[in-house]
This record gives sequence, structure tokens and C-alpha cells, in this order.
Amino acid sequence: MTPTALLRPHAEDLYAEELAALKALDQDRPKPPGWQLSPWAVVTYLLGGKLDNGFEVEPKYIGQRRLMEIAVATLATDRALLLLGVPGTAKSWVSEHLTAAISGHTNLLVQGTAGTAEDSLRYSWNYARLLAEGPTLGALVPSPLYQGMETGQLVRIEELTRIPSDVQDTLLTMLSEKVLPIPELSTEIQARQGFNVIATANDRDRGVNELSSALRRRFNAVVLPLPATLAEEVHIVQTRVAKQGQALQLPVEAPALAEISRLVTVFRELRQGVTDNGKTKLKSPSGTLSTGEAISVMNAGLALAAYFGDGTLRAPDLAAGLTGAVIKDPAPDRVVWLEYLETVVKEREGWKDLYRACREVVE
Repeated sequence: MTPTALLRPHAEDLYAEELAALKALDQDRPKPPGWQLSPWAVVTYLLGGKLDNGFEVEPKYIGQRRLMEIAVATLATDRALLLLGVPGTAKSWVSEHLTAAISGHTNLLVQGTAGTAEDSLRYSWNYARLLAEGPTLGALVPSPLYQGMETGQLVRIEELTRIPSDVQDTLLTMLSEKVLPIPELSTEIQARQGFNVIATANDRDRGVNELSSALRRRFNAVVLPLPATLAEEVHIVQTRVAKQGQALQLPVEAPALAEISRLVTVFRELRQGVTDNGKTKLKSPSGTLSTGEAISVMNAGLALAAYFGDGTLRAPDLAAGLTGAVIKDPAPDRVVWLEYLETVVKEREGWKDLYRACREVVE
């Protein structure tokens, strides 16, 4: 199946041409052991730019270059990388693209949840073979971390703070000693050069488990901030919506920049607790109202416009998704949203259509 036929292709498949172009120009630069590309090429892949041969690399991360340089430099050492930030700040996106550029594939992934067990980080057993043969290597089922250590590859751990604290500490020996003991077989797996871990975490959602100080010391933390300016956030939303629209094959016109700008403005003002001009103080809702949520609201609006409208995104198409993004906790968030509609949206020139559409949804 071709990457374009998949709903969510792996980064190494979707951007295979870019990775190949970078690799062709990257022959003489020093590479850490086990890396497919040099640190320079990895940062160029993430931030985009025009190569010496004229090939244009699309930006994957829009933000501070220094943050990406720190992240890449960390992975070239024996320290693991922890990407921190509120939900929707592209932690998983950056993690995937770092792994694609450095290891060449993104298949070694542990998704952290409240139900993640120690077996998911170490190894489990094929119980039919275990009963028939006893504990043998053939009966052992390796985890992504086991495979990453054995082959010298990067391993991603998504939502590390969702994993119970006692299970998190399973990582201590792997990250400090670079060893995975297998006491049942009286042996161990020693990590090959190129092995490292990229974990993502946030401390804003409910249900997170704090990292122990011992585990936190094994990571170098890089905090990914929300976009600094309105223009930067609008650009991110516009770029990602266009990319996802191609994958979803929505029969709809590209959203007008003005609609994206209105949506992002609402998110930023409620998030910061003040209007864009700094004149009016606002109450903030319980949700994070991240850039990632803005992208989801825009995609939902495009789907409504495509299948239940005339193909042009308008205020009523955004209203339901926007209201749902703001009102996470029905009682307090509804009050915040109604107050914002009456004091800001209603009075803002050119926003009457959005005001009416959102009021219809709320009522």
C-alpha cells in the first residue's frame, strides 16, 4: 500500500524523498554511531530549508531552532530525551520525526497509559512455548525497548507520566546501565550504540504520575512552548490543516486565512486570559486550548463544510467544534464561554456571524 493511501503514514514513508535528499548531501559530516543522518541534517529535516542542490525541505517544527539543537545533541549523548509541554505543543510530532531522521524508522513505540505494565517496557512471554519449552529465548516476546537496545535504535515512549510510577522506574537500569536483565535466563541484553529513548510527557492533564527524581535525572528535559505569536500559530495551523486535508481527501476549498486567524485568536485570548490588545481581562476555561486542538477544530469545520455545506468554510461550520473545545467542564466553562461571546466576540467588528453561530450552539 502506498503512503498516500494510508490515513496516517509513518514519517519515514511520508517524507522519504526529503530524507534521501539529505542523506545524499550528508556523506562528509560526522554522525554519531548508529545514526542515519548527521545532527546538522536532522535539525535541517525538522526545521526545513533549501539544500545546496536546490531541494526544498518542508518544516516539521516551527519554533526556536535552539530547542531542536538541544534535543538532537542530547540524543547524541548517553542521556535520554524528555519532551515536555502542555497537550498540543507537537511533542509527539517532534518525537516521531526525530526518530525517523536518526534511526530511519519509527516502529519502536510504547504508548503510555494507566494500564501500561512492566512487560510493555521489558519483555513478556509466549505462554504456549513457555509451558512447552520452559523459559527460553524462543519463548520470550521482546518489548520495543528490548528491540531498541538489541539493534541500536531509538525508542519512543509516549505519555510517560500516564504510566504508573512503579512501572516508570523499570526504566532506571536501562537508562543508567544500558542493560536489560533477564533473570529467568540468567542473562542480559546490553544496549548497542545508537540506542536511546525519547519520551513525551505533560503535567497539565488529570491522571498524570510524577516522575521520580531518580528517573528524571536520567533524562535531559526540553520544554516545547506554545507558539509565541499569533502569526506563528496561524502559520502552524494553516500548514497542518492543509497537510491533513490532503490525507483525508476532503472535497472542500482551503480555509480562508481570516477564518484560521479568528479561531487562533479566540484560543490565544482565552488561554492567556486577556484580549489581543491587552485591554480586557478574561476568565480562562479549564482546557488547554492548544495549537493541536485548533487544528482539530478546523478539520472538523472543513468536514462539515464539505459534506453538509457548499464546500466553503463559514462561521457555523466552526461553531460546534470551537464551543466543544472551550467547554470541557460544562458548568464553569459554559459561563466563561458565554461571557467571552458577549463581551468580546459580539463587539468585535466583522465577528457577528461567529457570535450568532456560537450562541446557537450554546443555547
